[in-house]
Amino acid sequence: MAAQVQQETLDSAHDSVREREIGVEQEHLDRVYRRLEEKIHEAEFLMNDAAKRGQVGTPGALAERDAQVFRAGIHLNRLNNEFEDFLFGRIDLLLGKDGKKGPDGAYTAVEPAEGAVRPDNTADIAETLHIGRIGVLDSEYAPLVIDWRAPAAAPFYRSTPVDPGRVVRRRVIRSKGRKVLGVEDDLMRPELTARLDGHELPVIGDGALMAALGQARSHTMRDIVASIQAEQDLVIRAPAASVTYVEGGPGTGKTAVALHRAAYLLYQDRRRYAGGILIVSPTPLLVAYTEGVLPSLGEEGQVAIRAIGSLVDGAEATLYDSPAVARAKGSYRMLKVLRKAARGALERSDAPTRLRVVAFGRRLELEAEELDRVRRNALGGTAPVNLLRPRARKLLLDALWDRSGAAGRHTDPELAAELRSSFDEDITSEDDFIAFLDAWWPELTPRAVLTAMADERRLGRWARRILNPGEVRRVARSLKRDGLSVHDVAVLDELQAILGVPARPRKKRDLDPLDQLSGLEELMPVREETQRERAERLAQERTEYAHIIVDEAQDLTPMQWRMVGRRGRHATWTVVGDPAQSSWSDPDEAAEARDEALGSRPRRRFTLTVNYRNPAEIAELAAKVLALAMPGSESPSAVRSTGVEPRFVTAQRDTLARTVRAEAARLLDLVDGTVGVVVAMNRREEAARWLAGLGDRVVALGSLEAKGLEYDATVVVSPAEIADESPAGLRVLYVALTRATQQLTVVSAERDDPDAHGIPDLLRD
Repeated sequence: MAAQVQQETLDSAHDSVREREIGVEQEHLDRVYRRLEEKIHEAEFLMNDAAKRGQVGTPGALAERDAQVFRAGIHLNRLNNEFEDFLFGRIDLLLGKDGKKGPDGAYTAVEPAEGAVRPDNTADIAETLHIGRIGVLDSEYAPLVIDWRAPAAAPFYRSTPVDPGRVVRRRVIRSKGRKVLGVEDDLMRPELTARLDGHELPVIGDGALMAALGQARSHTMRDIVASIQAEQDLVIRAPAASVTYVEGGPGTGKTAVALHRAAYLLYQDRRRYAGGILIVSPTPLLVAYTEGVLPSLGEEGQVAIRAIGSLVDGAEATLYDSPAVARAKGSYRMLKVLRKAARGALERSDAPTRLRVVAFGRRLELEAEELDRVRRNALGGTAPVNLLRPRARKLLLDALWDRSGAAGRHTDPELAAELRSSFDEDITSEDDFIAFLDAWWPELTPRAVLTAMADERRLGRWARRILNPGEVRRVARSLKRDGLSVHDVAVLDELQAILGVPARPRKKRDLDPLDQLSGLEELMPVREETQRERAERLAQERTEYAHIIVDEAQDLTPMQWRMVGRRGRHATWTVVGDPAQSSWSDPDEAAEARDEALGSRPRRRFTLTVNYRNPAEIAELAAKVLALAMPGSESPSAVRSTGVEPRFVTAQRDTLARTVRAEAARLLDLVDGTVGVVVAMNRREEAARWLAGLGDRVVALGSLEAKGLEYDATVVVSPAEIADESPAGLRVLYVALTRATQQLTVVSAERDDPDAHGIPDLLRD
């Protein structure tokens, strides 16, 4: 009884300390929001002041107004975004070795000063920093909040009990809106007795990381700024020069690290990355999952997140190719086929076979054989096909000139040149010649060539000794579908490069109607773009970027690497992936294409080794598949164990739908977040029908769509079906088994050969 009373007393005291510490952080958060409100009022004043400047009516005032409105608008937009946990961290620091302050007002020292820790292992806290999504200074320019990307914030992520630096206590602050909900502390120097304002430093909670890992998942990605770990922070803050390779197994936070790296690079050198940062994701699902993270990190506008099937303007992948078709379209072999197809597409069945013109009073004709010779000579150049049209036009004129016999009429070079010039002018002004050239050498579009490739006979000629007859048949049939696959989009981009775009005459910009009304057109005949308009236009027209981040890079085919490479000819790169999760059947060929895209830039490599997603029980099961898919590979180490083993269930053909639905419903009752049901790609639509009516917390997805996503619980249906889908099937199965943060159910079908316990053959010891 006495022990129980003592424990209750301790619990009460602990709760009292927790409430007091929450109150301390609430007081600071209130102060931060008061300062933010002041900054919002300042930004609104600048906006109003800028509007007044436009009434002066001079070009200089208008330009100044546009620039000021642009800057103030961006600032106001950032300040008006109140995030669920705007302020999320705090570090309590010892006195530093030097007293230098950074631009954010915080001291830059990493190591403690000599004598900061007394011989009796006591010390005083010299500085406390609060970490948040954007930096906030008070009216006297002292830091209220340090931006998470600032150098002063790095110890919040990198400090460990083994290498604490100046950090004594690291605190994660959980808040919603303007209310602090809780705090979790990690003590970096447990041997130390530290005092803050004369009181011993309290420690609350059992560790911030475990608390973060236990949160329920939704269908959108959470940022990890509150729980970034040391090895992740090293990648995020790595210098951007050259190429940064990041490898890591499932659950190591590769995608989150890539997104946070984009925000960090912009913070560090916004001018350098004004050319934009492109993040390439493997699927639209992953784009939807991640696209909200960057705004919550205080960055938007300069970063484009695109699915690999959305990189070409006007094209959007909505279809999936069979593994055999994907291998043909994605390989380097397709490049040879496309080069032949781009030239062969000029030879249309309705193309004219005779050219007739009148010059110098004579009818001149070129027959089919002569026209074929001219075409072959024109195509002998290396320029893009559409840019060879002027060459073809000249060769036609040369052939007609020879046919006219006029070349020998004058021995004087000047008279001969004048006659030839007159001849060319007469011919090229004839409607018949212009119409012939448009029909005989039309401007080709990538879509037109792709349509021509859908003709199996024509594709067979272009792909002779490159694709086998079965591949030709399957590829041609796939191109007859209404829509594009992710591999078709890369083909379109390659065709655009092969064909080229003829130069267009530039259009004169329209006058602003307001300028016309005010009479300013006399001063400014053509209105110049504002800085904001130019930024928006360049973002829409942008085809090259200053930095490219490739997520799940192991899945890119050679043709996709060529497509991405064209967007980063002058860029720095971050390449994130895991060879063990590759769904491409020929990794060596893809590596060759990747190296070609990256060029001779120096490489820097990082490896993430800790699995923060899967409990040890799930990670151990997935490791069995990894051993089959890539013998000798090591799985990342799981940081936690839940004691919940994966569940195995057997279903027959006629009970599969009912069994999967029942397991999904069971998991929905057990977890607070989402449930993902992963099936072979050919079962995607079928599985969606199985789950109809269970609500929006459950989703059916194909095995290739699961990449990069995570759920509280997953149901993996028929491992054998997933493994047999393609030569990379075992690696795809490994991905499917590593999506769950809490619980995993494996449903075995007939092909899985389950034992008496329902464990499929592939997953048995």
